[in-house]
Amino acid sequence: MNNFSRRNRSILAAAVSAVLVFGAVSQVHAQSAQDRAAERRAKHEEGKQSSGKAADEYPQATRQAPDLKSSKKATPQLQKMMKLYDDDKGTEARAIADQIIASADSNAYDKAFASQIGAQIAYDADDSAGAMKYLKQAIELNGLDNNGHYGAMLMLGQLQMQEDQYAEALKTIDQFLAETKSQKPEHLIIKGNALYRLEKYPEAAVVLKQAISLSPDPKPEWQQLLMATYAESGQAGEAAKIAEGLAAKNPNDKRAQLNLAAVYQQNDMLDKAAATLEKLRASGQLTEDKEYRQLYATYLNMDGHEKEAIGVINEGLQKGVIKPDYQTYLALAQAYYFSDQAGPAIDAYKKAAPLGPDGEAYLNLARVLWQEDRIPEAKDAAKQAIAKGVKKPEDAKKIIALPGK
Repeated sequence: MNNFSRRNRSILAAAVSAVLVFGAVSQVHAQSAQDRAAERRAKHEEGKQSSGKAADEYPQATRQAPDLKSSKKATPQLQKMMKLYDDDKGTEARAIADQIIASADSNAYDKAFASQIGAQIAYDADDSAGAMKYLKQAIELNGLDNNGHYGAMLMLGQLQMQEDQYAEALKTIDQFLAETKSQKPEHLIIKGNALYRLEKYPEAAVVLKQAISLSPDPKPEWQQLLMATYAESGQAGEAAKIAEGLAAKNPNDKRAQLNLAAVYQQNDMLDKAAATLEKLRASGQLTEDKEYRQLYATYLNMDGHEKEAIGVINEGLQKGVIKPDYQTYLALAQAYYFSDQAGPAIDAYKKAAPLGPDGEAYLNLARVLWQEDRIPEAKDAAKQAIAKGVKKPEDAKKIIALPGK
């Protein structure tokens, strides 16, 4: 009869191994409609208080801005639209915008400006599809000044990212960057994020590094995105450098510490991963099932650390943090077994076996019972293994065929 192999333990640890918790970079903030409306009103009031013509935000743009103004026939409608918009009457304002866009008396500026306002109203109402339709229309009409035209293009790219339209977002932001010649980090980050989402990791890394280098104070989520890019492209060493820097700079940021531990795991630096996670456990910051699993999976992948894994699992169960499911009890059973604690291993297998998708845990239970010379119990477990289904039923049949009741 074969004993359990160390390979079984590695397979288990891989099954419950933690995933990096890198934060996604979101260019369009997930705000409520009320929040967006309040922000818009604040910006509008700020604009009214400022004097003079707005500064050119894209001084290096290759586009020659059209010298267009609102037409006499459309001006009253535009004013009415803006009054409704300022009064938070979005539905009525949008209806006027649609009328202006459809009117043969409106020029390119009238229609583009109405499309721009329509996009903002749609966005405020959580209508991303409608907002993108208006924005595309505003860009195609080519009637706005550069601030308005490229503002629409930038917002379109951001919304496409938000809606997981990564290829379209990349095309939009590429056009934006090519025409504006912008080197602003917040613009380059959008392209880097799109490339990352499209799994173009080497290209993403180049753009993200450029964005971070151009920023006097790069945001942590930008660095997390670069770290994820390195990790996905197999450059674990580079990912670890960023993770260590973020963790050192933000010692109280749990996500930064979890990311560091995950990068250490990927880099086979399991002792460092365990130490990082233990610091979080000691300070009471391990509060989720997946976090405890990340720690005990780390110990299960380290030779001679079964007792530590047992302690983590039992603590998580006692606190009600770890789910008492098949994987938990299977991990606990194997940890007890490999630390030569047959009795507790049997108890854990008895809890795992009924929860399993097949009879493999019953077969393992039968093997341990057989090794402990508890033959009748071993036979019963072997029968249940066959009833539930195992890869090697002949192993179970050998136990059933053993002499003794």
